[in-house]
Amino acid sequence: MSQTENKKTVHIISHTHWDREWYLPYEKHHFLLVEFMDQLIDTLDNDPNFKSFHLDGQMIILDDYLEVRPERKEKLKQLIEQKRIYVGPWYILQDEFLTSSESNIRNLQYGMRDAKKWGNISRIGYFPDSFGNIGQAPQILAQAGIKHAAFGRGVKPTGFNNLVSEADIYESPYSEMKWKSPNGTEVVGILFANWYCNGNEIPSERKAAQKYWDGHLEAMEKYASSNHLLMLNGCDHQPIQTDLSQAIELANELYPDVEFIHSNFNEYMEQLDSQQSENHLKTVEGELRSQHTDGWGTLVNTASSRVYLKQMNQEVQTLLESEVEPLAAFAYVMGDKYDYEVLEYAWKTLMKNHPHDSICGCSVDEVHREMVTRFEKSRHMAESMKVDVLEKLSKHIDTMSFKKYGEEPVPFAIFNTTGQRRTGVVTVELDLKREYFADGVHRKQLADYPIDNRVLIDASGNMLDYQIEDLGVVFDYDLPKNQFRQPYLARRVKVSLEAQDVASLSHQAFALVVGEKESNITNRIATAKNVLENDYMYIKINSNGSLHIRNKATDRVFENLLVYEDSGDIGNEYMYKQAHEDLPVTTEELQASIKLVEDTSIRATYEIIHELEIPESAEASLEKEQQELVWFSGRKAKRSKRSIPFTIKTHVSLERNGKGIDVQVSYCNVAKDHRLRALFPTDIESKVHYADSIFEVAKRNNQPSDQWTNPDHSQHQQAFVSMDDGEKGITIANKGLNEYEVLRDDRNTIAITLVRAVGELGDWGYFPTPEAQCLGDQYAAFKIFPHVNEEEPAEVYQQAYQYRIPWSRIQLRNQVGSIPASYQYISADTSKETVLTSLKVSSLTNDLQMRFFNMMSHDGTVHIGNNNMVERYYLSNILEEQGETLVESNESITLPVAPFEIITIGLNVKRKK
Repeated sequence: MSQTENKKTVHIISHTHWDREWYLPYEKHHFLLVEFMDQLIDTLDNDPNFKSFHLDGQMIILDDYLEVRPERKEKLKQLIEQKRIYVGPWYILQDEFLTSSESNIRNLQYGMRDAKKWGNISRIGYFPDSFGNIGQAPQILAQAGIKHAAFGRGVKPTGFNNLVSEADIYESPYSEMKWKSPNGTEVVGILFANWYCNGNEIPSERKAAQKYWDGHLEAMEKYASSNHLLMLNGCDHQPIQTDLSQAIELANELYPDVEFIHSNFNEYMEQLDSQQSENHLKTVEGELRSQHTDGWGTLVNTASSRVYLKQMNQEVQTLLESEVEPLAAFAYVMGDKYDYEVLEYAWKTLMKNHPHDSICGCSVDEVHREMVTRFEKSRHMAESMKVDVLEKLSKHIDTMSFKKYGEEPVPFAIFNTTGQRRTGVVTVELDLKREYFADGVHRKQLADYPIDNRVLIDASGNMLDYQIEDLGVVFDYDLPKNQFRQPYLARRVKVSLEAQDVASLSHQAFALVVGEKESNITNRIATAKNVLENDYMYIKINSNGSLHIRNKATDRVFENLLVYEDSGDIGNEYMYKQAHEDLPVTTEELQASIKLVEDTSIRATYEIIHELEIPESAEASLEKEQQELVWFSGRKAKRSKRSIPFTIKTHVSLERNGKGIDVQVSYCNVAKDHRLRALFPTDIESKVHYADSIFEVAKRNNQPSDQWTNPDHSQHQQAFVSMDDGEKGITIANKGLNEYEVLRDDRNTIAITLVRAVGELGDWGYFPTPEAQCLGDQYAAFKIFPHVNEEEPAEVYQQAYQYRIPWSRIQLRNQVGSIPASYQYISADTSKETVLTSLKVSSLTNDLQMRFFNMMSHDGTVHIGNNNMVERYYLSNILEEQGETLVESNESITLPVAPFEIITIGLNVKRKK
């Protein structure tokens, strides 16, 4: 090999890692960003040898800058087109584990679309500071045409380490490796083994440069798999190195056997690929969560920092991806407009809360106050669009059949926007009578209007069990499209019914009509004192408030589920650290107050109240340790000796045909420096469990690796965590509770974190965060699914996904419509392994796009019926581009879905007029 071929090339890539908000509030970082961008543009203008700059992989930086400097848009576009500035592919740099599957996709969709408008894109899956990396990232990136990923965490570099250990699959001898998704898709992974500031502040003075390069070249060569060495010139909020050209020129002079170039990721990846055939890269598989480290630096407990943010995020994500988008797709099929721009605004407003320092809850208090406002802004826009879309859909639904079965029908429709058939209790508010101000109102007559002379029927006239609650006379208003606002008073009621076996992607209509309602409760659910029971399970509430659950089909029993545990936390927003010499307080030996608060034919609920005494906070020495910057893992503070009352109220509900137990928890958090968890001893003999992640139900070990020294082994989840041994199983679904742990005890106990209260940010300084103590009213919602009958885990997982998605509903007019009272808008059926994650309309093609993934290690299927509507099916991708035609006719289609595959199908539809 020639000397030229042996010559090392150092690719110096200028960049900054720009956290929009973190140890400063957004606008203070924003001010610094404007200064930074001004300096970047000036440097590129005045120094032709300053070749290019990598703008942190996130498009939102341009939006933020142009809010203040709109006149520089054309200049920026020119620099990007000239490949002086590299942008994209993301809209923001998200936390991968704490944002939903579809949020990760929208982030890439909007980011790449925006980058193309600017004329150039950095084609690298850029995860510089993610707190771990999702296992399906290679498959997602590959579908977007991205062949490389760069990340700073998750893999432990070993250098030339020939020792074989259980950690082997999570270690690489090189900073370059192959990264494989569960379905087998691979990208080239690039680990920032020496972090993303390994080329920061390169000296341009000879003596300092010699010392600098002697150390840095050795560090880079230790992990490099090729002659191309990666050096990142920048760091967090790092200003431009304006003398970099001189520094590179000096480096070339000092080291003639090494070539130093001012590079970019696209060029570096091209050169790296050219040598890959000569190298044998290690393959790492799936999730990269620093599983094989000591466990003290994973930052995983950000999953429970400021839980209220995670709950708001889950609510708004679900509203957009599982309610508004599919409903808008229904309306689009019916001939109505699909409002891409409103959805983009709502999504981008939400995604401003998805950077890791934001959604992880690890910033100063001002940051998270602003996040609450952003969540509300996104939710308000999404809710408004949902109301508008439901109103459009309601005008198509024929309700005249109800008049055949009773007088004065008050019809309404419920919508199942999930990909599976659905049964469950639905609650809807109905106006039995309205009086508009313009016509004159009579409050007393409305108050006297009868509500008990009604029966509930379906479209075939069948009478159904239901419950009615009087909401009295209420004020409300209409906002007509072509008139001034119309205020009115209404006699309003709340109706609850059990909807049974409602088809996927459909609506079903019902009506209240005049008739005599039967008052007798048959088939009681609260069959005895402190007991809930239906055809599937028997639940006994123990005196301490825990649950005894027996599966009637298999006679398998779970004992003492739902014990609360409170422990001291002297860590920070990033990491949990149990207080020194702490003995957790639990409800295991506590007498609970138990009361039946709902007893109907469709649902019964018990209220369980626990009165605990817990320490009010950590002792005063914790604040001293924080101020003295004692690293959290070395702190010795204990919990305070002063105890205060702490009351937990729990509602446990079972529906008539429910296969899970709904749990609602509420409490006023009056204590500081602590963590509250719900415990579920499974008594299942298994070494592994399963947790919902991003397009994946991830299989994880119950016990950590031998290297793990942290007593806490918390992990991320999205919709659920599950464990089974083939005969006995349990799944705990949640709404916005992203942290769990499988305890290292003899019962394989699953612990779900409900709140984690701490008083400082942590990391590189002392940043007090009193609002991270989460004082005041708190709540939590989760659902316990014992695996019943002969169900496979995949069937239970489908129910767990449905749990997070509300039924949509709307009151209807008495009218003639173009579609019947029960109607399936898109006929789609999947095998139990296959999950629908998205139904929307693509702005690229104006076609319907349906995305699915296979949870399991064996093939699944998707069947889409035609309904005389689909003119062409084609294989798409996560960017929702047109691909290979699958069927071009009025036929139905059945497609296989390979193990762990993410598949997007485009439907060119004939819309109604």
